[in-house]
Amino acid sequence: MPRPWLNVLAKVVPVPLGLLLSGALVWGATNADWSGTSSNSGNTWTAGTMGVANDSKVPMFRVKNMRPGDTGSNCIKIKSNADFPTALKLYSDAPGWPSNFQSFINLTIEVGSGGDAGNCHGFTPHKTAFDGTLDQFVALHTDFRTGVGPWTLPGRPPNSLSFRIAWKFSPSAPDGSQGEATNEASFTWEARERE
Repeated sequence: MPRPWLNVLAKVVPVPLGLLLSGALVWGATNADWSGTSSNSGNTWTAGTMGVANDSKVPMFRVKNMRPGDTGSNCIKIKSNADFPTALKLYSDAPGWPSNFQSFINLTIEVGSGGDAGNCHGFTPHKTAFDGTLDQFVALHTDFRTGVGPWTLPGRPPNSLSFRIAWKFSPSAPDGSQGEATNEASFTWEARERE
């Protein structure tokens, strides 16, 4: 039995199908003909560096046989090799003080420029960073968070600041302080990118 709708379908379907296939070929050919690229090569990432050093090879103070009224001072230069601006602070690490003897040692810390370890010749003070007793400094400034400062060092090495630390044995130190000694105290300078 003849199926007339098949004849109609066979005549109608090839036309839209042909148009669709020819359009795809034209689009594919157009897409293949147009192309362009741009490259940027040689990209690398290198981490910055940050270190702090000082110019002293020995302890700044080894004071013996102090008498009331005695004084002394020393300088030290702190250098940073940071590639970026940093905040520098000063604190102490001196655990287990045995008595109140250190409260009779007055301490003045100045920050400035010039001078070297063991020689304050040429030191120019910019600011007094601390003025009190050794006992107060050790008790109050124990880490970066509580440290004295900050002082900003620019990110162009070599960066440096000089410090002059002066001490005075109090004229009012009592007879009971004879023969007393402090534990070792460390002065620590720490630099961080942020305060």
